[in-house]
Amino acid sequence: MSISGSAAPGGGLRLAPFRALRYVPERVGSLAAVTSPPYDVVVRPEGQRHLETADPHNVVRLILPSAEPPDGRHLKAASTLSQWQKDGVLALDPSPALYVYEQRDGGHLQRGLIGALRLTPPEERVVLPHEDVMPGPVADRAALMRATAANLEPLLLSYRGGEGPAGRIVEHAVQDAPLLATTTEDGIRHRLWAITDDDAIAAVRADLSHHQALIADGHHRWATYLRLQAEQDGPSPWDYGLVLLVDTARYPLRVRAIHRVLPQLPVALALEAARKAFRVRELPHALPQALAALEDATAEGNAFVLSGDNGFHLLDRPDPDLTALTVPHDRPEAWRRLDATVLHSLLLDRVWEVPDGPEHIQYIHDTEAAVAHAERLGGTAVLIHPVRESVVHELARQGVTMPRKSTSFGPKPASGLVLRSLEPDGTPA
Repeated sequence: MSISGSAAPGGGLRLAPFRALRYVPERVGSLAAVTSPPYDVVVRPEGQRHLETADPHNVVRLILPSAEPPDGRHLKAASTLSQWQKDGVLALDPSPALYVYEQRDGGHLQRGLIGALRLTPPEERVVLPHEDVMPGPVADRAALMRATAANLEPLLLSYRGGEGPAGRIVEHAVQDAPLLATTTEDGIRHRLWAITDDDAIAAVRADLSHHQALIADGHHRWATYLRLQAEQDGPSPWDYGLVLLVDTARYPLRVRAIHRVLPQLPVALALEAARKAFRVRELPHALPQALAALEDATAEGNAFVLSGDNGFHLLDRPDPDLTALTVPHDRPEAWRRLDATVLHSLLLDRVWEVPDGPEHIQYIHDTEAAVAHAERLGGTAVLIHPVRESVVHELARQGVTMPRKSTSFGPKPASGLVLRSLEPDGTPA
């Protein structure tokens, strides 16, 4: 079946209302000050420290808790979450609801539904991943969710609904005054509405039952949801997970790249080794021109920009024989041509021999932040060009996952506006 709107296998998407756990505006400095990007987008440690000092109740203290010794981090998050509820900083909404969430970034508008999504096994192909996951982040998120008994951040899922009832109900909801409205420091405006009408909720659920969805952002958290569900003995609140579901027929997502920072590989050494497999050229010392050169080069084949030494260097025209030797042959041709595939198989594994671990490879979404981070560490930033959304969807339909951290769909939901408690009062209705 496809993501385009045909009847989905396994009964399709089942989105349930729930009582959201939300900040009480009067108990915090501002809603903007307590939000955070998703945990894996926060640049650590600089970005984490910035958020922690923005407000003592910033959600980063829950999604990226700090503690000594480190194995106490998750218990600290659980204690913090409990204390904030006792202090009235966070409170459950009075009634179960589906939530309409809107983000406006300049001229780009995105609206979707936040709810508790019934989890389904991978073989039912109701929710399609498009990237591989790493065991470390899944284990970390699982430990955090177990300790807090909460889904602290919604995943971003996309589907194509078009003119169905769910889309019409979303558009009707935004005619009313929102539950909250705030503008975060990145300039994105956020608004939230609650849908509590039983007939409207039933119409949404009936419409979505004919669709399947693509995981746009949150593969590790989805894998965590499934792991925690499997740990339970019988039906439980862990049968559901917090998601934001966006109809991309109405509100297309943006696709951006996720860059790599290699903190232990200086640019000079990276360039010397890369010349064995790529053409290497110096670029103007300005990021916009470097990215323009990267876009031009990727139109003809795989290409990357290296930075971290106050300059930019273009790698293109990879050696075809060496590429054929190193890239696996057991995947479709579209997968074998991906920049992320060639980057990991040829450059990271073969040419640079960089171990696959967080101390050696860091993933950063923001281009300027990746360059600055590499310069601070004396390492190398590897800038890549975003993959086309059509390629992502086609591989997902074939059941082929892309190399991890290949894409960044957005805008991503801000963490901190809607949380889901798995305690009895927060379970789906």
